[in-house]
Amino acid sequence: MKKLRHPVATLVVTAITVMWTVPTFGLLVTSIRPRWEVHYSGWWTIFQNPVVTLDNYRVVLTGGDVLPDGISPYLFNSLAIAVPATVFPIALGAMVAYAITAMRFRGATAILVVIIALQIIPLQMALLPLLELFNSGWSIGPIPIVPNLVDPQTGRSLLAGRYITLWIVHTMFALPLCIFLFYSFGSRLSREIIDAAHMDGASHFLIFRRLYLPLMIPALATFAIFQFLWVWNDLLIAITFVGSSSSVAPITAYVAYLKGGFSQNEHLLTAAAFIAMVIPLVIFFALQRYYARGFVPGAYIRDRST
Repeated sequence: MKKLRHPVATLVVTAITVMWTVPTFGLLVTSIRPRWEVHYSGWWTIFQNPVVTLDNYRVVLTGGDVLPDGISPYLFNSLAIAVPATVFPIALGAMVAYAITAMRFRGATAILVVIIALQIIPLQMALLPLLELFNSGWSIGPIPIVPNLVDPQTGRSLLAGRYITLWIVHTMFALPLCIFLFYSFGSRLSREIIDAAHMDGASHFLIFRRLYLPLMIPALATFAIFQFLWVWNDLLIAITFVGSSSSVAPITAYVAYLKGGFSQNEHLLTAAAFIAMVIPLVIFFALQRYYARGFVPGAYIRDRST
């Protein structure tokens, strides 16, 4: 019976894959069709009238009438936002997860529960309070909790419209899930390994750097994939805190602005979308071999020990 199921499963998976790929293929075809063809006929007509052009990609890369700067500044902005916004929560989350897992102290479980509960808060509810916090600071009566950092020359907040604002916000929203994932993975590691290192005189910092982090690589890589893709594809947080200026805004702001009214730039929109996909695909394929191991720590530990 098992042998009879394999061809059927293969057929079903192949059919689902083809159905899932058809819209993406349609976008690719649209991105290489002339503007007049896109507006007056469907992408499937390319098989009858195979007219293709790379002008859409040239306009997106070098600039045109819509956005003269092209997509390059926004690509750089997305990298400048996504890389630190991925590294910071991983670094902080790994340290917190190690402390809860390896350092026995009273209240660790309560702290973990509070951190996990923070995932329930919708980020949309926190955007305006955070924006007000960055622009005006926060104080309880006369006691300042978060100072109002203002440039004396321009009178503008030093946190408004800067990369650091997005780094802070993305890190704050990512930390609860990051800590929970690292704790779940780290709690399944062998406790005897850490205890043996303590008996040999190793400090917590040494254990964290030389033992804990190497064993946590699958979990780190798994979260890095999700966090990088989330930050790279984010538009709401970017528009809220930095607007759509080419000096700070990510590539999603460029794509949203490029669409134009009534999708009149559909031919450019699809080309920009495929250019924006390149870097996330590189990140995913570079880390995907750790992805499955991120949920099976025992197998990775055995691989590391052999």
